[in-house]
Amino acid sequence: MMSENKLIEIILDETGLPAPTPEIEQERRVAIYDLLEENSFAPIARDGAAPIGPFRLNLSIIERRLVFEILNYSKEKLGVFHLSLSPFRQVIKDYFQICESYFDAVKRLPPAQIEAIDMGRRGIHDEGSRVLLERLEGKVEIDHKTARRLFTLICVLHFKG
Repeated sequence: MMSENKLIEIILDETGLPAPTPEIEQERRVAIYDLLEENSFAPIARDGAAPIGPFRLNLSIIERRLVFEILNYSKEKLGVFHLSLSPFRQVIKDYFQICESYFDAVKRLPPAQIEAIDMGRRGIHDEGSRVLLERLEGKVEIDHKTARRLFTLICVLHFKG
């Protein structure tokens, strides 16, 4: 039996974004794959019963706002909400900087140094997922792993080349 509180499809609207680097494209693919394998996603009830899943999610950035469009299994729109990107800006900037250091380190540094950079990267990633969990409060209930993977996708949408 498939869980009702889960995402079964994620669509990223990358319209107008530059082509991702191979590393960013790999991060996107892994995040979507991992999300679809295991996630927890439950929209909060509004004026009655909570929507019944499983769900599809369209993520986009419109006019500097992160847009979550939630659809049901049959692709009927259940709701849309917008989040300001302002609370994410610094952590996204930090995440891209440390990812760049990590991708560079993998090519030329010994494993111990790579591991130290990766620990920093995970810490910043956790901070981004905490911000996302706070911003989604009262809209959608998700677990930490789902928040981490969604934060990765938000970063992909924020990629400027």
